[in-house]
Order: sequence, then structure tokens, then C-alpha cells
Amino acid sequence: MIEPQSFEALLQGDEQAFRALIRRHHANMIAVAMRYVRERAAAEDVVQETWMAVFRGVAKLRDPAAVVGWIYAILVNKARTRGKRDRRTLTFSDLDADGGPSQPAVSPDRFAANGRWSNPPLPWDDIDPERIVGGRQIWAHLGAAIEALPPAQRAVIVMREIEGQDAASTCDLLGLSEANQRVLLHRARARLRQALEDIVAMKGDAPAADKT
Repeated sequence: MIEPQSFEALLQGDEQAFRALIRRHHANMIAVAMRYVRERAAAEDVVQETWMAVFRGVAKLRDPAAVVGWIYAILVNKARTRGKRDRRTLTFSDLDADGGPSQPAVSPDRFAANGRWSNPPLPWDDIDPERIVGGRQIWAHLGAAIEALPPAQRAVIVMREIEGQDAASTCDLLGLSEANQRVLLHRARARLRQALEDIVAMKGDAPAADKT
């Protein structure tokens, strides 16, 4: 969602507003483009082409709420075209959660013999990185964890949790069925939850700072 004031500035061709839009979405757009192209350089080319198209067409928009979805629709279309040109047209099965046999979203070691949790994970809705551990370090770790996700998982988590798109919009933009989107989101959340738990564990094991 673009703030109305920023939206009006974009419509008027304000350079600072456009730069702010790029800073906000550029890295996430590369993450989504990487679902369709093999090389990061190709993803960066696609994103640059997308921004040029956005710059040329933004004045035609009338709804601030539609800006993000419109940008990603352009991006995905260009990324698919580039992927086909590079002969890397992939099906959903090619983009399995781990690029091969499916892996469990949660380690079996966390279950007791009776099938109940022995070490339950944090509920996703309760995860608040700023509350868990402050400072920039948590965001650096979380960003690295997102970057390490398989392409399809990374694209879905970016659209749902970072860009704030709903399930229907995400399915439409990425060409996924509702079931596929749900599975990818669940697996991505599970991996990021584990990454945050690992950070908490490392913080707890770290020696106390010397106050002398």
C-alpha cells in the first residue's frame, strides 16, 4: 500500500518519491524474479526493466492500493519472458521446496514417540523479530534466511509477509494454485521460524559482556 501523499508525488513525477519506491521494493523484486531466472544478474536486468516500465506507466494509475500489485505483475511478466528466452521455463514441480525430494517443514526430532510435540516451535503469529532480539543483527540474519530459501518459497514469503499481498493476489501473480501457495508459505514460515529460534539460542549461549 502506497501512502496517498507518496502516490500523488509519484503521479507528478517526483524523483524523490520514485527513489523511495525503489528503495522499498527493489530487493524484494529481485527475490521474486529469481523464481523465473537462473542468474542474479538476469534478475537484476528484469527488475531494471520493470522500473523503467513503472516510471513510464505510473501516471496512468488511480488507486494507491493497486500500485504494489501492478509493479509485481509487470515484474513477473518480464521475468517469465526472460526465463523463456534463457530456456529456463520451469514447472511448479521443478521448483519443489528443496529442489528435489520434499523435506518436512519441521524436524521429526521435535516430536516425542507418542507423536506429540517434545519441543514445539514458536507460533508464526507470535514471532516478532524486534521483540525477540533488538538491533540490526536480527534483520541481517532474517534477510540471509530469506535469501537462502528455495526460489518458490522465497517468492511466496516475500509477497505474503513483506509486500502484504493476500493469498489470492499471490496465487494470481505467481501462477500458483491455492494449495501450492499454502504449502510453499507453510514451508517458508517453518524455515524462517527455525532461523529465528537458532538466533535466540545463539544469543542465549553467548557469554555475557565484560562490564569491567
